[in-house]
Order: sequence, then C-alpha cells, then structure tokens
Amino acid sequence: MDSASGYPVQDIADAWRRERPGTPVSSIGIVTPLWRLAKLLGDDRRRVLARAGVDTATLDLLSVLRRAGEPYALSTRELSRRSLVTAGAISQRVARAEREGLVVRHPGEGRPRSVLVELTPAGHALVEATVDEVLGREAELVSGLGPEQQEQLAGLLRVLLQDVQRRLGDTRLSQVGEPD
Repeated sequence: MDSASGYPVQDIADAWRRERPGTPVSSIGIVTPLWRLAKLLGDDRRRVLARAGVDTATLDLLSVLRRAGEPYALSTRELSRRSLVTAGAISQRVARAEREGLVVRHPGEGRPRSVLVELTPAGHALVEATVDEVLGREAELVSGLGPEQQEQLAGLLRVLLQDVQRRLGDTRLSQVGEPD
C-alpha cells in the first residue's frame, strides 16, 4: 500500500480528519494496530500450535492445570474461573482433552456434582513441550521492543484493558476471533 506518511494507520486518521472534520480519530492510532497485532499474533500462535498438534483451547486448559501446581488438578468450576470462559466451554474442552488422553475426570469432594479434572502424564508432557515453544516464539515477536519498553507497554495495555472492561461491564477474556 502506497501511503503519504508511510504508516497506513496515520493515513486513515488523516483522511477522516480531511473528510469529516470534527470526527474523533484519536482511537484509530491505538485500536487499529491492536486489531492488526491481535490478528497477526493469533494467526502465528495457531500455526505454532498446529505444528505442535494442539489447539488454542486445549493448550489453555492444560496450561491452567499445569500452573495450578501439583497434583495438577482443579474443579471444573475453578477451571472456568481461571480460564475466563463459560462452564459449557470448559465442559467441551475437558471432554475433548479427555478423549485425547490429556486429562482425566474424577468425582469432586464436597459438592454432589463436582468434577475434578487432572492432567495426565501425556497432558503434562504436551504442555511442557508446547508452552516453551509458544512463549519463546512470542518473546521473539516482541523483541523489537527493549525490556523497559515491553514493561511500559504491558502496563499501559493492562490499564487500557481494565478501563475498557469497566466501561463495557465485561470482565471476560476470550481468544481473538473465537466465540466466548
């Protein structure tokens, strides 16, 4: 794309200023690159995971269990809370991972219908191998920013995310381009 400024996002904002003076365009320089980055990073993550033989939702489930520490088991209610997805989504993820031998379900204690989900040795091995691949790749992709810049950007994004969630009344997080 041939652009006057060399940065298409700026050209979009400039065109709106020219064509619709008074239209608020300050968000374009933030939202448009965030959407583009989300797409690029999401597409890259899916490629990395496809090579590893795991999908985003399954890796999320396995990662939540792994981060829980030994014995790498959580109730479905806690999995839902930590994954920031609905109970129905967790149920589907657990069923798929169980069919693949990555987790097992046990009756939970205390509540009659409580279910405990536990990482199997195969699930543990998969998450151990995959998490380094994914996080290493993502570290490589953001390495154009120095450590201080990364820390500053992470802080600013946290503030922006929390404020937007508050304004929208929505504290859920989901994968980009995937339904909740």
